[in-house]
Amino acid sequence: MALVLMPSTMKIVCPYCLSVNRLGADRDARRAKCGKCTGRLFDGRPHAVDKAAFDRHITRNDISVVADFWAEWCGPCKMMAPVFKAVTAEMEPALRFLKVDIEAEPALAARFQIRSIPMLMIFRKGVLFAHRGGALDRATLRAWLASLPAA
Repeated sequence: MALVLMPSTMKIVCPYCLSVNRLGADRDARRAKCGKCTGRLFDGRPHAVDKAAFDRHITRNDISVVADFWAEWCGPCKMMAPVFKAVTAEMEPALRFLKVDIEAEPALAARFQIRSIPMLMIFRKGVLFAHRGGALDRATLRAWLASLPAA
């Protein structure tokens, strides 16, 4: 069996002020607060982001980022919104969960060639790692995220 060394600190982007925080491996991430704005680094809900915030999260977080690309007019997106929120509450702080409104951020939709929504994309260190289209139920979403190899 190979020895896997975990970093003693991880970089976590604050979902409120976008500051990069160092979080010690010995700290309870669910209780951690931002050193700049004192907001909770993990509050159990997905955060809506614009292009700048999206880019900051996917490139500066040491944890994987799950982005839900959606639109207000999309029926399946509306059906999946409470599922995404519930899974966020369950799986944070292992993952960061973001919401990207493709109507408000068409450049992001074009950049990732979003052709159908909802579209879930997972990023690690700024690189697209996995994606899946269509509305998912809670068990399927949890199972899909749990099946992905650790970062």
